[in-house]
Amino acid sequence: MVETIKYEVVHEIGKVEVRSYPKIIVAKVDDSPDAFNLLYRFITGENRQRAKVKMTSPVVSQKIEMTSPVLSETGAMAFVMPKEYTIETTPEPLNNQVKIAEFPARLIAALCFSGGWSEAHFEKETQDLLKTISEAKIKTKGNVFTMLYNPPFIPGFLRRNEVAVEIEQTS
Repeated sequence: MVETIKYEVVHEIGKVEVRSYPKIIVAKVDDSPDAFNLLYRFITGENRQRAKVKMTSPVVSQKIEMTSPVLSETGAMAFVMPKEYTIETTPEPLNNQVKIAEFPARLIAALCFSGGWSEAHFEKETQDLLKTISEAKIKTKGNVFTMLYNPPFIPGFLRRNEVAVEIEQTS
């Protein structure tokens, strides 16, 4: 069983969950079409300690950025490190494209959906997420990203996918 980030649902707005996430450590690659493979090699031992790191979910990706109505490629991807790792104890990458980063605890608005991956599907779900947040008068911080929970061999109708964005704290 793959470890999944633990979060708390603070409240729901229609199909959108507002979640509180703890601080997390990630291995990330920015701006590379080979991001997944670089990260996979890192967790399977391509690091200074030759340590194998357990796969976790979700895989976080910022493949496309909404700049309404234009989409532009950003190509960032991150693997969340298992909860026992800290910024100090995460293995040191050998490839300089793989960076270790710490994301502070934060509030995220997320919209869950199933199905296969496509730019059109992502765009539709992103529009639904942003419309719901806007109507609730919630301000976003940063860009929309995806969280993918299943390996590619899982049929689309069984996959758990999410579009999400960091939001400002509200009272």
